[in-house]
Parts: sequence; C-alpha cells; structure tokens
Amino acid sequence: METSNSHSSGIMWFFKDKGFDDTSINEMFQKCKRLEGVQREKASENWDYLRSIGIQERKLPSVVRKCPKILTLGLHEKLFPMVNCLETLGSKPQEVASAITKFPHILAHSVEEKLCPLLGFFEALGVTEKQLGKMILINPRIISYSIEHKLSQMVEFLSSLHLAKDGMIGKVLVKHPYIMGYSVDNRLRPTSEFLKSIGLTDMDLQKVLVNYPEVLCRDVNKILKPNLSYLTSRGFGVGQIAAVVTCYPPVLIKSVRNSLEPRIKFLIDVMGRGLDEVVDYPDYFRHSLKRRLQLRQKLLMQKNISCTLSEMLDCNQKKFLFKFGLVQ
Repeated sequence: METSNSHSSGIMWFFKDKGFDDTSINEMFQKCKRLEGVQREKASENWDYLRSIGIQERKLPSVVRKCPKILTLGLHEKLFPMVNCLETLGSKPQEVASAITKFPHILAHSVEEKLCPLLGFFEALGVTEKQLGKMILINPRIISYSIEHKLSQMVEFLSSLHLAKDGMIGKVLVKHPYIMGYSVDNRLRPTSEFLKSIGLTDMDLQKVLVNYPEVLCRDVNKILKPNLSYLTSRGFGVGQIAAVVTCYPPVLIKSVRNSLEPRIKFLIDVMGRGLDEVVDYPDYFRHSLKRRLQLRQKLLMQKNISCTLSEMLDCNQKKFLFKFGLVQ
C-alpha cells in the first residue's frame, strides 16, 4: 500500500486500526511532520488518555484530524499539565472534554508560556480566574490569541468606546467570549459605526456592548442592513428604529422571516395595535409568539380587556393571570 510505504509502519497500523482512511492519514502527516517519528505505543497512550478525560470515542478521530500533533505531545510534559490546569478552571467535569473537542490545539499550548500570561492579562481587566476559566471553556481558541497583536487591540477598541471604567471591558469579554475572535477593523468597528449612523449615541452603544455584545459581532451588510431595511419598509421612522434598537438591540440581528415579520404581522393584523406601541415597548420582540403573545392575546380578547404591551407582557404567567382576574 502506497500510504504505508511512505510513512512509519507502526503509526500507520495505529491509524488504520482507528478507522482512518488513506486521505485523512496523508492530510495529518502533511499537517504534522513529527508524526513520522511517533511510535504506535506513544500514539495509543495519548489516545487512551484523551478518552479517559471524557472525550467520546466517536469524536476522537475528528479531534486528532484537527490537531494530529496531539499524538506526538509528551503525556506528562504537555497533556497532564494543561488538562489539570483546565480542570481547575472548570466547574463541570465534561467542560474540559468539550473545550478540547471544539479546539484540540489548546493542548499544544504551554501552561507557563501561554495560560499564565493570559491570566495576568485578563486579571488586569477585572476578570477573575473563575471567569477566565469559563471564557476559555466556552471559546477555547482564546488561548491561541496573541496578547500583543489581538487581545490588546480589542481592549484598545473597547476603550475607545468609553468602556474603560468599572471593569466594563472585562464584563463584555466575559459575557460574550466569542467577540475576541472577530477582527476589530473588519467587523467590530464597522458595526459600531453603523449603529452610530442610525442614531445611537456613545452611551447607547455602551449599553449595547454591555448587554448584547453579540450584536457588535454581526456583519453589517449581510444582517444589520437587511433588518434595518425591513423595519423601514414596515413604516418605522429613523428615530423610532434608533429607539427600538437602543432598548432591544437584537432586533437588528433576529431573522426577519422567522422572528420580526411574524411578530409585526401579529401586532397589526391580530392585536390591532400600531408600531408606536412597539417603540414604547421594544421588548415585545423578545417574547415567544406562540407561548406568550398568542396565548395572552387570546385570554385578553375572551374577557374584552384592553391594556398596554408592557402591562400584557412584562410579568410572568401567574402575575398576568392575577393582574387581569383570569385565575379560574
């Protein structure tokens, strides 16, 4: 067999035994030249260790394909220290296995050279060790980000939006760790400029970042502009849209077809209300159409009860029934 002849027979037998095909094997050797010198016993030992920490057998081939270097790392020198460190940061046993499955390259990094400096960097932003652990386990790619070239640029950008006080930058990063994976120049800054262009003030933008940082990560042309165009087409004025977005920013990133359009049609066609009521209560878009809007509207119509959107929706089901005398 051609593949077996070109590589160490020991490691080849290991891969074949684990079900890898020739194409996958060749791709792994191209990714990691160190595989050439790895003994079958060494690869088996690392494979068994990964399984022992909770990575499912069916997911192990994918993990190794993503990062074949894992099979070459020293068990006691590399894998044990990183896994032990991650386990001290996690609150649930399965979190570490999940993080490694998502980003196997995390095991190739050094605790002393990478994880410790990250701890120091984030602690300076008011992020606790426990919070950093949560961030890394949610978005394990963080460990691969350069402090000097990527993370510092992110902090500088957030500071430019007046978030430097009271540990606000750290709070934003903890709330949505994936924000660190986006380019400041290609994604975050254009999105912030777009939000300002539709009428959001610096203070409004701060609220968006602190409460809904994921909005800043969405593409302006693919998501935010189409949503803005839809709201405009339904009759919302520029000032009204700014007011709605300020109070409930996800309105700009929700699906038009599956979320915005059904709710606006229900508001106008079924409830007989105007858009101005949504401007007064933007959280209307937050509520489930079937489980809350339709159900409560039906109950109110049966009793011929009139009320504002906030009176109708801004309470749990028990309080709603009690408030309007709907308790049986």
